[in-house]
Amino acid sequence: MLLRYNFRVYPTPGQRVALARAFGCARVVYNDGLWVRQQAREAGLPYVTDAELSKALTEAKKTPERAWLGEVSSVVLQQALSDLNTAYRNFFQSVTGKRQGARVAPPRFRSRKDSRQAIRFTKNARFAVTASGKLRLPKIGDLDVRWSRELPSEPSSVTVVKDAAGRYFASFVVEVGDSRLPAVEAEVGIDLGLSTFAVLSDGKTIASPKFLRRAERRLRKAQQGLSRKQKGSANRAKARVKVAKAHASVADTRRDWAHKHSTRIIRDNQAVYVEDLCVKGLARTRLAKSVHDAGWGMFTRMLEEKAARYGRQFSKVDRWFPSTRLCSVCGVVSGKKPLQVREWTCVCGVVHDRDLNAAKNILAAGRAERLNACGGAVSPAA
Repeated sequence: MLLRYNFRVYPTPGQRVALARAFGCARVVYNDGLWVRQQAREAGLPYVTDAELSKALTEAKKTPERAWLGEVSSVVLQQALSDLNTAYRNFFQSVTGKRQGARVAPPRFRSRKDSRQAIRFTKNARFAVTASGKLRLPKIGDLDVRWSRELPSEPSSVTVVKDAAGRYFASFVVEVGDSRLPAVEAEVGIDLGLSTFAVLSDGKTIASPKFLRRAERRLRKAQQGLSRKQKGSANRAKARVKVAKAHASVADTRRDWAHKHSTRIIRDNQAVYVEDLCVKGLARTRLAKSVHDAGWGMFTRMLEEKAARYGRQFSKVDRWFPSTRLCSVCGVVSGKKPLQVREWTCVCGVVHDRDLNAAKNILAAGRAERLNACGGAVSPAA
């Protein structure tokens, strides 16, 4: 299994200049390749292949207009073309229906004003982690890395990223072995919400942290400071970084919180079932800010990835399954339950907590779907 390990990097002023040069060269190569393919399409010419773009890049480095491309590692430039090829492949597969999920737009030109800049080095670039813990990159130098943990194996590639807050990160792709956890008997269904982030079928609850709501005052003051700065000024650039750092702090805190809770749930349960929520649809309602602040999509994605890594079962229950209206005791489906209804009484006399009842129903539906997927008999043999 391939995993990514991210670490904070602190380049020197000279290394920042070298990284900015590499970011710019990779961006120019990407845009040149995109422009060539767009011109070929408008002229009715055949699709420009990857090999033709690579050959054109080699020839362009010999011209006076693009001779400065030789100041950076050639692997960085080739990986920029690889990113362009991946973008086109995803677009074509999305158009033909071979790619699941949301519709992918055609590639667009990259800008120096983009909030994220990145370059990638593969093994061909001969990057290395030195004995002193530095990250050695060709034509950039030895970068100071803050190692929070050891890499489990030799990395196959490293991506250096600069985010909107001006921070630098090194993202390593490494191969990890089997990390299966000891089997346990517990299984859990999870009902996600806003007032309470999650209610588990075993009765446990996870309070909603509301990181964005708690940081709104600080974010508002930073945004007001940005709006009062003159466009194009140095003070506006500083204010923009201040806003980006405030948002990055909220995002980092939310991600760390989600990692801790998802790891605990996967460790304590053999199977985890959640409802397949339509987050994009809910994000278009009046609850949009609260939905984005909750981070349901990120949390469920972490559960799925960690379940696959540690040998656990994970599945999503159909979003149209009436988990709230179904009695977990007698199985009777009652009428609609508005959000303000937190408790209700079934015709069988049982008083249900709305979220706990939904979590129990999600657990039962997930178990039934998993058992049916195993190929068990669903009708008596003839």
